[in-house]
Amino acid sequence: MTRTRRSVPLLAAAALVALALTGCASTSPAASPAASTPTLSSAALDGDITVFAAASLKTTFTELAASFEAENPGTTVALNFAGSSDLVTQIIEGAPADVFASADTKNMAKLTDESLAAGDPVDFATNVLEIAVPPGNPAGVVDFADLAGPDVRLVVCAPEVPCGSATATVAAAADLTLTPVSEESSVTDVLGKVTSGEADAGLVYVTDVAAAGDAVEGIDFAESAEAVNTYPIVALKDSASAEVAQAFVDYITGSAGADVLQAAGFGAP
Repeated sequence: MTRTRRSVPLLAAAALVALALTGCASTSPAASPAASTPTLSSAALDGDITVFAAASLKTTFTELAASFEAENPGTTVALNFAGSSDLVTQIIEGAPADVFASADTKNMAKLTDESLAAGDPVDFATNVLEIAVPPGNPAGVVDFADLAGPDVRLVVCAPEVPCGSATATVAAAADLTLTPVSEESSVTDVLGKVTSGEADAGLVYVTDVAAAGDAVEGIDFAESAEAVNTYPIVALKDSASAEVAQAFVDYITGSAGADVLQAAGFGAP
């Protein structure tokens, strides 16, 4: 009996401990809402940027800038297209720009050599040359060698422009001397000469021929593989909207940019 009387307080004490533990446990749900409160997302992008981009990027960057603005309503993207050599010269001379996208690494190197880049340039696409001729191909051009014909009015890019440098590389590899009637400051100017009928043929990028639709006909040539242009992009150091500028670079080099560029005929970097 003695053991029985002693066991009652022990059982009562155990019960009290259990109740105390149960009471403590019951308070935990009250703390859980604070613990599970999601952290606030980063502030939405806000600001205006100006993008200097190679002329051959006009169609794709116009589309991508519009979709970037739609996804980031607080932003505005102004676009300036020209030959890469002209653009980098303008930037070095102080033209206000936040992002530079070049059609070659040579002109991008001019920018980085001046310490104007906010970081390391990122390659985002490649491109190769194609012969563009007016509908019906009145001069009967069928291959690269035909461009050296005396009766073919050929238009090319100037040597300092990426498409002109590529043209010189291909011609040298093919041991072919070209005598163009005009050298233009951008690939779009070359295409304009062909579409207007001022030229029988022009050397442009495959993407330019695709973008021109029925306005021209394209002729592939094996020698184009001798000059594959790589396109790099970078945000600029003195940008007043550095966060937006870098976000745009990330957008171009990400999946959204890759999808649009590849659909336009650009190759992967």
